[in-house]
This record gives sequence, C-alpha cells and structure tokens, in this order.
Amino acid sequence: MATPLVREAGAAPGAPEHGEQELGEKASRSRARISHGLDRFALIIAFIAIVVAFSASVPSTFDTVANLSNILGSQAVLFILTIAVLLPTIMGDFVDLSLGASLGLSAMTIAVLNVNHSVPIVYACLAGVGAAIVVGLVNTLFVVYYDNNPFIITLGTMTIVEGVTFIISTNATVGVVSTGLSNWVYTNTFLSIPLEFYYALAIFVAVWYVLSFTPVGQKALVIGQARDVARLSGFHVNRQRAWAFVIGAAIAGFAGIAYAGTYGSVAPTAGSAYILPAYAAVFLGATAIRPGRMNALGSLIAVYFLATGTAGLELLGAQAYIQQIFYGAALVVAVAFPTVTRKRIFKRRKTPILPRPTAAGS
Repeated sequence: MATPLVREAGAAPGAPEHGEQELGEKASRSRARISHGLDRFALIIAFIAIVVAFSASVPSTFDTVANLSNILGSQAVLFILTIAVLLPTIMGDFVDLSLGASLGLSAMTIAVLNVNHSVPIVYACLAGVGAAIVVGLVNTLFVVYYDNNPFIITLGTMTIVEGVTFIISTNATVGVVSTGLSNWVYTNTFLSIPLEFYYALAIFVAVWYVLSFTPVGQKALVIGQARDVARLSGFHVNRQRAWAFVIGAAIAGFAGIAYAGTYGSVAPTAGSAYILPAYAAVFLGATAIRPGRMNALGSLIAVYFLATGTAGLELLGAQAYIQQIFYGAALVVAVAFPTVTRKRIFKRRKTPILPRPTAAGS
C-alpha cells in the first residue's frame, strides 16, 4: 500500500516546507548582499569606467604624470571646500551656502592685505581664516541658537559676504599675491604633485578619523539622523552643531589660502564657482562606501571622480559649460543607478508555491 506524504502538524495547506523557506531566505540574503555591494561601489565602478574610457580616447594626454598632477593639484581647493561642506551637512544642517563666499572672502582678504597693504603673507593668511570664522560664528548664532532655517540664513550671509568681498576689493581683481605662498601651495611639488594636495589630504585624514573613530563622530551621525533622539540621549546637540559651522568655516578659510596660492590673483567672485561642485561631491559621496550617509571617504572619491571627468572632457575639447552639466548629470546618475539596477535585477517574483501532491491508493 502506498504511504501518503504528510506535512508537518500545523502546516497550512499549500505552505512551503522548511527546506523551501530556507532556500528562499538564503536567496533573499544573497540578493541583499549583492544589492548592498552595488550601492557601496557603484561610484567606484563608474570612476574606473571613465578612467578607462578617457585613457582609450586620449591616451597621449590623459595617461600622463602631468595630467595626474593637474587633477590632484588643481582640485585641492575644491577638495578642501568639500570637507568644509561635509561638517554641517553631516549634522543635519544640509545647506550652508555661505561656505563658498567664505572661501572668496578669505582669499580676497589675503590678497588685499598682502598686495595693497604689504602685510606679511603669514599674517594675511591668518586674517583670511579669521574672516571666514567670523562668518561661521554669525551662522551659528542665527541658525543654531536662534533656531532658524539654515538655507535661508546662509543664503543671506552668502549675499552679505559676497557684497563685503566686492567692497574690500573695490570691485577689482587683486594680485599678484606673494610668490612665497604660491611656492608653498602650488609651485613646489612632492612626487610631481603640488603640495596643496597633501595639505588637503591632511585635513581630510583628520576629519575622517574624527568622524569614523571617535565618540564625537558617532554623536554627529546620531544628531544628523535623529536630532530629537540625540537630545533625549543627553547629547549637547547645539554645541556640536555650532562647532560644525565654525570648523567648517575655518576649513573654507584654508581653502581660500589654497586658492590665493594656486592662482596668484583673486577676483571678487572667486568662491561662487566652488559651492555647487562641493555639494555635488558631498551628496554624490553619500552614495558610496556607506550608502545613505554623508561620509568623508565617499566625498573624497566623489571629488576626484568629478575632477577626472571634467579633465577628460577638457582634453576632448569640450566647452567650459560642459563641466556644470557633468556635475549635475553625474549626481543624478550615481544616485539613481543603484536603485534602478536593484529594482530591475533583484525584483522578487511572486511565484506561488503549490502544495506537493499526495499519493493515494490501496
């Protein structure tokens, strides 16, 4: 007589058996791991792809030490400003529009004091950083302690600072800044790369270490993601937000030093061109390494992804405005790509599991 196949007691008719459930769970975990990997490394994959593409298109000029030196050195100003932008952003104050203007104010202060008033370059640089810190303190007062919208306040301070920059420059480009500054920022090199890249790298390492390996960095993540929860947990939320604005402004001041040393002369609109690329790099960087979180390492990768792309386009003869299009397009594609890929490839198919037939007979 044939023995009927019997399911476990309590199992509903048509329910999958344990083996089938385990296989389904393993498949789901596998899909999740692959999906997470795509999220983490999509930007790096895209970076490698554009390097390969430009190397094949313009091998005689792209694959050279001179081009590498140009990319790493010329983008150090943007690299430093991106670190400045990262600090208030990671605290949940998503837009500090004044940082680009603070860069310009710092650079112009250095140029005016050194060129027009013969102030020694060291003191001029200290004054430039100090001017940027004052902007950060004003933002702290109105955004943190008076609890106003950071977008509106920093839009206002940006406008004011740009106006002040025009006033102190008498609406003219100021230069040439001390050759000593240019030597120690851009002219002198190490391994054929301008020294300013190493200064930017040192600032990056310090910020990355603090955000990744210290209690201050862990608290910053909590404050940025759930400010009310952080307050209930006893964190000094306003104090940390204030430090983020002030230190971010100081770093923007250092970016002003790098700008003055790189270009030798300073225009009143010097900082305005950097704020959009800096935010593009920060938000683009949030799609890499630790997806969904602003992070220093992702921002570093994003800065040089954008720099490499624009350098390659310039070598191909693209017009200057293509750079802005590339910044915006790269941000949209990098954010959308992991999600689109995940939905297309790993979309679960709801296939019903039929009950196994039972044998009957006498």
